[in-house]
Amino acid sequence: MPKSSPTRIEKLRFWLIKSEPDVFSIDDLAAAAQKTTHWDGVRNYQARNTLRDQMKNGDLTLFYHSNALPAGVAGIAKVVREGYPDHTAFDKTDPHYDPKSKPDTPTWYMVDVKLVEKFKRLIPLEELKRLPELEGMVLLQRGSRLSVQPVEQKHFKIIGDLAGSRVTRTL
Repeated sequence: MPKSSPTRIEKLRFWLIKSEPDVFSIDDLAAAAQKTTHWDGVRNYQARNTLRDQMKNGDLTLFYHSNALPAGVAGIAKVVREGYPDHTAFDKTDPHYDPKSKPDTPTWYMVDVKLVEKFKRLIPLEELKRLPELEGMVLLQRGSRLSVQPVEQKHFKIIGDLAGSRVTRTL
């Protein structure tokens, strides 16, 4: 008997992407053309590998405001273009310029994301820390500072449900 193919939900991966809201907020994403932008400027090798190798079209991300008062999850975005070279690394005028990265041998990668939903309220980090159901979530682990990190589907759903997300109702 042939194996049945997995459903789209089973193939879907979930992530958390962090941005400081004074640099690029969920409102900036909402204001972008077609509510879409490239997720550039990541300069950590582990996060780069995730962007380059693991994030796929259709994957969902929690959009997290970091270094904010309060820090927290502001909404949901979707990956709409898989990893490709981060052009800001080649631009000498860009704050993310990296002289070692070259167009023919890029060091840094990015994905494109599109806003799916801005939450009616920010879900603060302190609230997330109080939920035993989120035990093991990378964001809540001591020393976890990566700007791009995996999220288990159950954790994604819990956070979305807290925010009253229409997206997580179908997960």
